[in-house]
Amino acid sequence: MHAALNRQRTDRVPIWFWYHPETTRRLAGVLGIPPPLVADALGDDIRQTWVGNNNAMEGILHDREGEGHTDPWGIRWVRQGGFNQVETSPLADAGEKEILQYEFPYGRTEELLSTMDAVLTSPGGRFIGCDISPCLLELMFRVRGMEGALLDIAASPETSRAFLNKAADFSIHLAREACARFPLDWLWTGDDVGSQRSMIISPQRWRDMIGPQLARIFSAGKSAGVLVAYHSCGSIRPIIPDLIAMGLDVLNPIQYNCPGMDPVELKREFGKRLSFMGGLDTQHLLPEGRPEEVFRATKELIDVMTDDGGGYILAASHTVPPETPLDNIFAMYRAAGVTRQQIQDNAADIRAGGGKP
Repeated sequence: MHAALNRQRTDRVPIWFWYHPETTRRLAGVLGIPPPLVADALGDDIRQTWVGNNNAMEGILHDREGEGHTDPWGIRWVRQGGFNQVETSPLADAGEKEILQYEFPYGRTEELLSTMDAVLTSPGGRFIGCDISPCLLELMFRVRGMEGALLDIAASPETSRAFLNKAADFSIHLAREACARFPLDWLWTGDDVGSQRSMIISPQRWRDMIGPQLARIFSAGKSAGVLVAYHSCGSIRPIIPDLIAMGLDVLNPIQYNCPGMDPVELKREFGKRLSFMGGLDTQHLLPEGRPEEVFRATKELIDVMTDDGGGYILAASHTVPPETPLDNIFAMYRAAGVTRQQIQDNAADIRAGGGKP
């Protein structure tokens, strides 16, 4: 990982995929190992988990549709279609006074940071990350409701600024605690500020309201001496130069079928100043393509993105969905230099160790 991010040639490209829980269970069944150890069998290079609000969305699993939970931010989540979705936002019907008085869950800091325990007990030699996302705009969407948040940005910008400032303060709090406590290689930040066609808010509005707060969050990681990664789905091409100027090291997930997000073009324009992670399509290629198509597309992407010796981590453009054929998943790894036989051998070692990596 460090060699690749320093533009040095490696024996193979670094790999990190994240899977829908049902996809993980299917892989675990085929490999004959517990689901939490699938990444060890596959040979993924990064170990990371959420200490921010994304744990409420992705880290808490429910077995049945309609089951749910309320998170430390007061957001009610319910499983719908296999994913946790926001059912109730605590500030959905709030006035300006209630928005300004909203308190972030500082008192739950130990509980939030405890999710890193599983990462720290994984086998040594892994690249360690801590995810504090969503940090700003997306968190405001969840707490206020997307419609209310967008109306506030347009009609009550000072109220929105005050909320975003407090959101940034809490993200910085989590970042500083995580960097001080854990042997991190990078700090993972992010917000989905792009849609399939364009940014959710204008680049000018982003630079005015979001960018300065995000720069503060990046600084918390940079001052601790760790790399900083940023995640945003969708079309965010206009703000990539801003992210670089803030000191960003790695951009994810490179949703290539959105305008301006072709990974080859981004690599050509920004590759000397920025590393990339992602770019494999989860909407059509992985669930619908044939294994040979997946292998060829993955190989071509790796070759282009590493033609200068590095600066790329192989990953998908989103969670690998449960309808993805397992042969397509193994084809991705084969293109990266990890054969199915190696994966099966790793799984056999795990089984021989009594279900331990």
